[in-house]
Amino acid sequence: MKNSMRESLARLANHLNTGRNPYVVSISLLVVGTALVYLSPRSILAFLVFAGATAMIYFLRMNKTAKLALAVFVAVVLVPILGARNIFYLEVIFQIAVFAALSLGLNIVVGFSGILNLGYVAFYAAGAYLWGFFGSQQAFLLHEIPGTAPLDTPFLLAPEWFYVFVLLGIIVAAFVGLLLGLPVLRVRGDYLAIVTLGFGEVVRQLVNNLDKPLNLTNGPQGITPIQKPTLPQGVVDAFNAVVGPLVGNRVTPSQFYNIVFYFIALIVVLAAIVVTHRLDDSKIGRAWTAIREDELAATAMGIPANKLKLAAFAVGASFAGGMGVIFAASRTFVSPDSFNFMQSIGVLTMVILGGIGSIPGVIIGAAVVIILNLQVLQSFSLYLTQLRQSDAVIPILNFAWKDLSTQLDPAKYQRLLFGLILVLMMIYRPAGLIPASRRIRELKGTPDASVSDGETNGDANGDAPEEADDDR
Repeated sequence: MKNSMRESLARLANHLNTGRNPYVVSISLLVVGTALVYLSPRSILAFLVFAGATAMIYFLRMNKTAKLALAVFVAVVLVPILGARNIFYLEVIFQIAVFAALSLGLNIVVGFSGILNLGYVAFYAAGAYLWGFFGSQQAFLLHEIPGTAPLDTPFLLAPEWFYVFVLLGIIVAAFVGLLLGLPVLRVRGDYLAIVTLGFGEVVRQLVNNLDKPLNLTNGPQGITPIQKPTLPQGVVDAFNAVVGPLVGNRVTPSQFYNIVFYFIALIVVLAAIVVTHRLDDSKIGRAWTAIREDELAATAMGIPANKLKLAAFAVGASFAGGMGVIFAASRTFVSPDSFNFMQSIGVLTMVILGGIGSIPGVIIGAAVVIILNLQVLQSFSLYLTQLRQSDAVIPILNFAWKDLSTQLDPAKYQRLLFGLILVLMMIYRPAGLIPASRRIRELKGTPDASVSDGETNGDANGDAPEEADDDR
């Protein structure tokens, strides 16, 4: 049964990737998904069809130029238009971009160099609180009691400094990564996980308690308001003039900010993909792989393991720092609750689900987790809430929906669902949804085993896999 199903899927995949079929299928699915989302902006099914159509651009065998053109058209044209009709879609896509960047950073530490980091969210907090302090009124409230800011308190910096602080967030988070790496160099295995876990909790407790003797972080109440970058009214008017007829309604400046932050996050993710891919194909990337497989043997071959582990922490942390600045500006609020231990576990879940060491895999993992959390589970919970408010009953059982306990809402069981997904992944697909090319060859068992185009697409730009395991 299992073999026959695999053969059927293989035949279907070969048919879809024959001749012009991938172009026809990809464009057709994109048209259908776009039409469904445009006509039913609040439909979860329509959004899933659109997301699946977008993913098919990557998975189908097409010319790289055609793939890039379709991807740019979707990201630059379709997503802003559809998002303007339903801002919640942009929120979901923005969250995917944020956690995709975090997953790419953690993938360098866990996937490339084999260092288990359970406190990764600390770097995210470093970037967020950096702009949270300098982009708010907090610098003038150092001697004030939290929650008692005078109404006429000025902001420390102008909103235009936001773009500078995105770069500063990258640098500061990289420095924090170096600080974490120094004690980590002395431990391995389970002790390494404990040290990184403790570091994440130390950072969270610091921002939670640095409201005295100087009120640096405003304690548990968090910092607000945090400035957004300045948005000229002419840009909003131009967008409404060009895209307004397609959207069907006039976009307000507050709504347009969602589009602005979507593009900023998209640029950071693209930069992270390029940097990660270049590092993976470099001497440093191969040295990280050697350290991951056997640190003692790598050291014996002359690889400076300590320096490269520090570099892995710094590079991985830098992505989180930049996204932390963007997160703080988009929410105009940061608090210690946004950077708890479960956030680190969530990012690690995305890396494991997508495929450890796989660049496209961790992006797909982030998308799957965010869509399940923000779209599927929450939509299902809202649907159950509507049923409870009606007089409907379950057929045959004659059970009234209004008697259904709120403790059974799917949104409350997301951790359980993700745990079950990880257990199933470890049993049936331990390498992840899109395994890294090196991992594919290891599973095949031969160093020169050919990798199909679909599997080769596991790399960021679809290049051929490395020639042999001996090169590692």
